[in-house]
Amino acid sequence: MLIDGGPITLAQFQAAVDATTQLTVAPQVTQTLQTARAHIDAAVGGDAPIYGLNTGLGANLDHRLSTDEITAFQRQILNGRASAVGPNLPEKTGRAVLLYRILSAAKGHSGISPDLFTHLITCFNAGLSPAIPQYGSIGAGDLTQLAPWALQICDAPNAPPLQAKDAMALINHTGLTVALAANALTAAQTTLRMAHHALLLTYIGYDANRDVLSAAANALRPANGQTTCAAWLRDHLSGTQNTPRRIQEALSIRTAHTTLGAAQHALDQAIATLETELNATSDSPALLPDGTLTSTANFHTPALALALDTTILALTRVANDSLQRIQRLMNPDLTALPKYLSPTGGASAGFVPAQKTAAALLADIQNQSHPTHPPAPVSDSVEDVAPMTPQSATKLHALTAPLKLLLGLEARTALQAIHLRNPILGPNAAPIVATLSNELPLLTTDRPLGPEIEKAARLLERL
Repeated sequence: MLIDGGPITLAQFQAAVDATTQLTVAPQVTQTLQTARAHIDAAVGGDAPIYGLNTGLGANLDHRLSTDEITAFQRQILNGRASAVGPNLPEKTGRAVLLYRILSAAKGHSGISPDLFTHLITCFNAGLSPAIPQYGSIGAGDLTQLAPWALQICDAPNAPPLQAKDAMALINHTGLTVALAANALTAAQTTLRMAHHALLLTYIGYDANRDVLSAAANALRPANGQTTCAAWLRDHLSGTQNTPRRIQEALSIRTAHTTLGAAQHALDQAIATLETELNATSDSPALLPDGTLTSTANFHTPALALALDTTILALTRVANDSLQRIQRLMNPDLTALPKYLSPTGGASAGFVPAQKTAAALLADIQNQSHPTHPPAPVSDSVEDVAPMTPQSATKLHALTAPLKLLLGLEARTALQAIHLRNPILGPNAAPIVATLSNELPLLTTDRPLGPEIEKAARLLERL
């Protein structure tokens, strides 16, 4: 992968975090960093106070450093802020932060020394993934969690001595926030794709009325995502037998494409917000093109926090709808299929015990759906507000795990209905149904459904 200071998408970023990726640096980036470093060196010898360069940090911002203290202060910055605690985040997270720091620093606004930048490249290419404790950041820069990460960078083989501004370049940015949000949004993308396929299977198994999916009906309100989702369903249902029993279905089916469409729009907006952050400079102070060092508020990420929280709320609605469809699929008065989808009836439990599993999964999802609250003031109340964006990203990622299982449960339930109904399948639906049917045969007598629900979720995830 060439580091040239150009833009990158979420998908490209996630792919590049892979352990096999090797980075090379474009010549113009090397020149940019050298030019920027000359401005930093000039500022070190100047009289103007510059936050974190020749002053203390946070509540100590009024303390002025002498020129001969600045180099030694770099390690002190890292040691004094390594207060994060808890189990380490997944190994991939430290590598994602490293990639973000490289991509952002390559733009020349961090003031990082060229030797340290080269060391970051070397560490990444060697597969280094510095560990990061779970708790510490409030989303206003990720200093306390990035400090132990940075100390591992500095203690890696052949690390150069830290120079002025290097410590701030290592920890005073939104790299951890970006890494966590990128992982969460990627998981949300997969989950929403699974939701589309689970709904498709429900439409087939339930033999639902499809009038609400018509292009004409949805053109009357071309809401973001709604028309796209309706078109996707029409395309995938094309050629599949349909003999609806009523003119309108339960709302969890009839309005599902509006809910999924809204969730897709929320997710798309969140990804766009994340990509803005991914391609921006979040350092403070930051080096302007004219060589001026200025404080910024770019470490503050409320837009991303709100976008993540909105995606959480959207997926919670998707989850609630999925549970309702699972229950409708088991109702013989609505489906004209055997009660609880058990072909033997009598004392057979069929799929009804799985309603408890669905309720438990939904409860876990709902527990993750509460908005993130602002933190208590810190640093003698100098830092009195913060967006808590890492917490929103963590909640979104945590929510996707039970939601994937719930969608697997919907798909497994719908597949049983499809087995019982045995409709003629169109060219786009047939291979999807076959993929699941080959692994999940018709339930004819009561058997453990838990493993089959988990398998259905794994199969959905791979579609």
